[in-house]
Amino acid sequence: MKLEPNTKLLFIGDSITDAERHPQGEGLFDALGKGYVSQVDALLGTVYHKHAIRVINKGISGNTVRDLKARWQQDVTEHNPDWLSIMIGINDVWRQFDLPQMKELHINIQEYENTLNELVDKTLPSLKGLVLMTPYYIEPSKTDAMRAMMDEYGAAVKRTASRVGAVFVDTQAAFDTVLKSYYPAMLAWDRVHPTAKGVMVISRAFLKAIDFDWRHETGD
Repeated sequence: MKLEPNTKLLFIGDSITDAERHPQGEGLFDALGKGYVSQVDALLGTVYHKHAIRVINKGISGNTVRDLKARWQQDVTEHNPDWLSIMIGINDVWRQFDLPQMKELHINIQEYENTLNELVDKTLPSLKGLVLMTPYYIEPSKTDAMRAMMDEYGAAVKRTASRVGAVFVDTQAAFDTVLKSYYPAMLAWDRVHPTAKGVMVISRAFLKAIDFDWRHETGD
């Protein structure tokens, strides 16, 4: 597995990362929320328990990449993580569809990619590892307008990951595989906020990307 023992792993993003976390983002009583961050933490902490990996959740519901930039110092830099995982972009796209008249909330592809690159470039020197996860829309038709735009933003994430050598997680592709068997509502009632099955799709995609070994002997 890519993560070394005693790694501090910080996740940042929107509601998919947030998933009802407590403000502190770590600790007792579902502090990590009820989403993929919590599942990843549980699996790392049981299968790789001797690694003693510390997980912090800094997702905030409704965030765009612009919001991440505004809180980056407090929620990323000051925590000095060893590994950082970023998944952002759903709201950057969604606001262009559910609030089309409120253009001040829209994050176009140029601002999205430029801001993501800015945040990555200033943080990368202090990291041991970086994971970039694509936004997604749980819609099988690639001609759907929102799905098509989401794919563009996902491509921007891939370009950034390729440029800096980050671990790349194609979350959309992971959902596309499962959509061969399920109607979208089985994975997310609104095609965005995942059910338990949808959360597991994200968790598995992340764990696969960091070379998590499901057969790892927990007692060694």
